[in-house]
Amino acid sequence: MIMLQPVSYGSWKSPITSDLIASETLGLEQIALDGSDLYWIESRPAEEGRCVIVRRTSEGEIDDITPAPFNARTRVHEYGGGAYAVFNRTIFFSNFADQRLYRQDLGSSPQPITPAGDLRYADGVIDVRRNKMICVCEDHSIPGQEAINSLIAIDLDGRESKKVLAQGYDFYSSPRLSPDGTRLAWLSWRHPNMPWDGTELWVSELDGDGSLGRAELVAGGLEESIFQPEWSSGGVLHFASDKTGWWNLYRWHNGHPEALTGMEAEFARPQWRFRLSTYSFVSPDHIICAFTRDGIWKLASLNTTRSEIDPIEIPFTEISDVRASSDYVVFIAGSPTEATSIVKLDIRSKKMEILRSSSKVAINEDYLSLPQSIAYPTNQGLLAHAFYYRPQNRDSAAPPGERPPLLVISHGGPTGAASGALNLRIQYWTSRGIAVMDVNYGGSTGYGRAYRERLNGKWGIVDIDDCVNGALTLAERGEVDSNRLIIRGGSAGGYTTPSALTFRSTFKAGASYYGISDLEILAKETHKFESRYLDRLVGPYPERRDLYRERSPLYFPERLSCPVIFFQGLEDKIVPPNQARMMFDALRSKGLPVSLVEFEGEQHGFRQAENIKRALDAELYFYSRIFNFQLADFIEPVPIENL
Repeated sequence: MIMLQPVSYGSWKSPITSDLIASETLGLEQIALDGSDLYWIESRPAEEGRCVIVRRTSEGEIDDITPAPFNARTRVHEYGGGAYAVFNRTIFFSNFADQRLYRQDLGSSPQPITPAGDLRYADGVIDVRRNKMICVCEDHSIPGQEAINSLIAIDLDGRESKKVLAQGYDFYSSPRLSPDGTRLAWLSWRHPNMPWDGTELWVSELDGDGSLGRAELVAGGLEESIFQPEWSSGGVLHFASDKTGWWNLYRWHNGHPEALTGMEAEFARPQWRFRLSTYSFVSPDHIICAFTRDGIWKLASLNTTRSEIDPIEIPFTEISDVRASSDYVVFIAGSPTEATSIVKLDIRSKKMEILRSSSKVAINEDYLSLPQSIAYPTNQGLLAHAFYYRPQNRDSAAPPGERPPLLVISHGGPTGAASGALNLRIQYWTSRGIAVMDVNYGGSTGYGRAYRERLNGKWGIVDIDDCVNGALTLAERGEVDSNRLIIRGGSAGGYTTPSALTFRSTFKAGASYYGISDLEILAKETHKFESRYLDRLVGPYPERRDLYRERSPLYFPERLSCPVIFFQGLEDKIVPPNQARMMFDALRSKGLPVSLVEFEGEQHGFRQAENIKRALDAELYFYSRIFNFQLADFIEPVPIENL
């Protein structure tokens, strides 16, 4: 029996390095099936975040389709998604640098099929019958005017100008063509709604030239969110709706929505990005679907003739991008011990195959902390949810009686969700002796519409309360050190972080990634997709300007009394970089320890390997100086004012 030498929490030496996380991992998204070929996109930090379309043939050969320097990424809604479509081995994709659509026949170089200009494209579907792509278009060509969104048709050879099919709503998504090419379904919604608040599902006949006929409203409204309209091969329209308070599956039958599931579970995700998929058809009456309950995703088989759902036992807790054929289903999945991967499951034999993993390195499970799903009391007599990770490292043990620091993570969105799947950026902390609590505060998805709507009118209140109460619960249990409570978050979580540090006294340090410190500036300067988001979360602007100022930490620097480190991309179009600078200046003037790390060429979320590495290490270095623990490895110092 080996006796471990006690080492203080935070000082444990870990094999989960920032180099490994930044250079040996990649993002996986947007699966597509084309005959027997599979396609997906890989986001590669080692290539400065370039998004590459990858193909896997039926023989198992994997090769890159998108040649450098092309980058398959769209900026519609700024968050993108649905950046490519494929049919009969011809790929159509949006190139990030110029936002033009390109056509690429296998073995040939990409050729533009849309003109240069201020137009963006996403979520395309191929209309073979008319040699068109039907997609969402976002027009930024008129200076000083809000972008115009529409559904358009584009000639696949680029010989004709675009044709506008539908226009007038603020937003469009999910154009889906019936198998016979005679009908088009789509989603639309208006300000101030976000797609998880309320959307409308429309269906229209398509004329011979591809023009829309009379459109019929199928489902949805101001208080009903519709997700992922899809046609079965038999020409029946299916979709998810949350009209019961939970996103369940429906089909359009005899002129009415017919429920296929009726569970207190979510068969959908918040539509931050295009082309999300939680279900797919094996046959006209057989669906493979994914749903989440209490933060855990499951896979199931649904017989639509009997509305019977049968679980499929798989070792994954996070599932997305479900795509099926008659023989197999492919999806992106992860578990607490397995990196996110593209998985192929034979429908009959249930045999699974990992086609691609997001990480090249296997981590010994003795270094991994497994998430514990917890519910705990919060304000108003309610329960909040989180994943709790204890420090874990087989080579290290803390001195008797010492309790670990706690890093509370506030996820982005704020309409989003924390996941219990393996996340090396969490294990980076736990393997060094720092406990982590990943909070699904009120407003998060996966717990029903009522839980999601807890944040309406109360952003900057409910999210903070749930983070604070989670930290205090663990401290009261004796799990963590109440004098070393830290909060961190990115984007919306980067608003909760400085707000919690300003308006509460629970946390002793924080890290804000591309976060929001002035809600009023966000309301006035952010992009179209989120320009009215705060109407529900805070209140209508400028009518309730008082609330925006009351909940903006920038205006109350005198209340902030602990150290903060800020990280900001200088090309961020969602949260203006000046927000981080103003907060940094305010804390520096007050004499608090503060640091600001800015990255050229980065936007909302860091994609380049060197910057991902620098941010992780700088944050750890910052905490080591604030809480006076020794680092196990050398980290390049980050300048800290007032220390």
